[in-house]
Amino acid sequence: MAGDQKAKAKKEQLKGKAKETTGRTIGNEEMAAKGRAEKAKGDARQAKEKGKDVFRG
Repeated sequence: MAGDQKAKAKKEQLKGKAKETTGRTIGNEEMAAKGRAEKAKGDARQAKEKGKDVFRG
């Protein structure tokens, strides 16, 4: 289960970064902001999973 969550976090980070970059490139600040938010969500999920690993190990 933890592996699934880590993969989901990485996917959110990559998708968010791509959306942010695309938004900046085409001058769409709303898209860039949504991308930053999605990336932050992935970062938070990854941090949560790393925290769980500390307590397991």
